[in-house]
Amino acid sequence: MKQWEDNIRKVTPYVAGEQPKEKDIIKLNTNENPYPPSPSVQKKYSEIALDRLRMYPDPEASELVTSLERYHGLDKGQVFVGVGSDDVLSMAFLTFFNSDKPILFPDVTYSFYPVWANMYRIPFETPFVDDQFEITVSDYHRENGGVIIANPNAPTSLALPLDRIHDLLRHNQDVIVIIDEAYIDFGGESALPLIDRYENLLVVRTYSKSRSMAGMRIGYAMGHPGLIQAMVSVKESVNSYTMSMLSISLGTASLADEEYFQKRIIQIKETREKTKNELENLGFFVVESSANFVFAKHKTIPAEQLFHELRERKIYVRYFKKQRIENFLRISIGTGDEMKKLIETLERIIT
Repeated sequence: MKQWEDNIRKVTPYVAGEQPKEKDIIKLNTNENPYPPSPSVQKKYSEIALDRLRMYPDPEASELVTSLERYHGLDKGQVFVGVGSDDVLSMAFLTFFNSDKPILFPDVTYSFYPVWANMYRIPFETPFVDDQFEITVSDYHRENGGVIIANPNAPTSLALPLDRIHDLLRHNQDVIVIIDEAYIDFGGESALPLIDRYENLLVVRTYSKSRSMAGMRIGYAMGHPGLIQAMVSVKESVNSYTMSMLSISLGTASLADEEYFQKRIIQIKETREKTKNELENLGFFVVESSANFVFAKHKTIPAEQLFHELRERKIYVRYFKKQRIENFLRISIGTGDEMKKLIETLERIIT
């Protein structure tokens, strides 16, 4: 090995859900929204002058930040935006987890958390979820360098009730607590009402799921102005121009169409419950879901086998070959027709 190779940072990267290039598939592997963005977004997109693309976007993304503050009833300086919630969470790790003490997150959760921790050389520990995949909040009462909880959790789809989030915060007032709410619009109780009570609480959300805008890469954090300013300072030390002009404009437009937004949420939740029942009728155990996906295992057929057989039939679901969850499939909720095709295909495979 050459000497300079010793200084290369070596990490095991996060593996995103497959983005297949072929057509005519049913894509249920990355928790994307199966419906298009709102008419307000489509209208705004048609009005954008391409000449604007030659100029840098507003580094403060003021239009989007102000609109999000207004939408959530927050004060000025309480919102940070980034290129998807992954970018926001990465900045939060870099900004707040700067201790010799280990940060805490569940052993079964979003698999990007250990990647960021290793990348930024942050020590971490992973308390086990129980046999029902529930987070035991008392495991987070010990000394630590920070806490991050996905709520609802991924890939398990379970949500912690707000009283347990409150308990988590009461026992962790000397560190930053991040609640990752990527799926909160589909179920569970948001921690957002607690940010005025706990200055150490950061709530993170994304446009990728409920707002049908994964391709625009829009995420944001909400919290005490001191936390937000700290993140801004770190971001501007890395890259001032993170948000594109299109993302800023279209992200703002999405907030203007609440009726459409709520209609699609209801539609997905109804399809989710129907799919859960149909999977159970086929012999699956399905975790109670508060997200736009279900987490399920069949009583006799291994998940890996089902994953490959579905893929051969051009239906993509997510399979994690990891201890404790290696017999589960994570299945995104698509349109009613897509889920009907999934169930019909599973019937043929199983019988």
